[in-house]
Amino acid sequence: MGIFDKIKYKKDEKGEMVEKAEKSEMSQVETNAAEIEKAANVAPKQESAKNKMSKEVTVMSGAILRPVITEKSAHLATENKYVFQVRPEATRVDVKVAIKSMYGVAPVKVQIMNKIGKKIRFGRREGKRKDWKKATVTLPEGSSINVYEGV
Repeated sequence: MGIFDKIKYKKDEKGEMVEKAEKSEMSQVETNAAEIEKAANVAPKQESAKNKMSKEVTVMSGAILRPVITEKSAHLATENKYVFQVRPEATRVDVKVAIKSMYGVAPVKVQIMNKIGKKIRFGRREGKRKDWKKATVTLPEGSSINVYEGV
């Protein structure tokens, strides 16, 4: 009996080794489940609106941490591009949804960059600033947001 015989062969009712049949596209369990659903005309379960809403709210509220206010970001604001510091786990879609919910404008483009913290020294001691994530959001022509109101 070889090493791979367990994979290639299986035992039948009498205990004899029989070659396994080739796998079909769907397993037996999946085909049975599909047949039962067709027979019962049951639609697959859908998430409730409350669960969907709570997931969206947690994503939207936590994606954007603060606007980045620098000379470069002020210059980019004239071109309808705004810069924000976002959570390290945030994706482009999360940032897009957060901007739309916070400011009521759907962004055209979202670019995300991971910024590495600088190495710093205090006398003989060395340290490092935190790594962070920056998102540049491009808005459609003619639309703008006020990011300076809370600063």
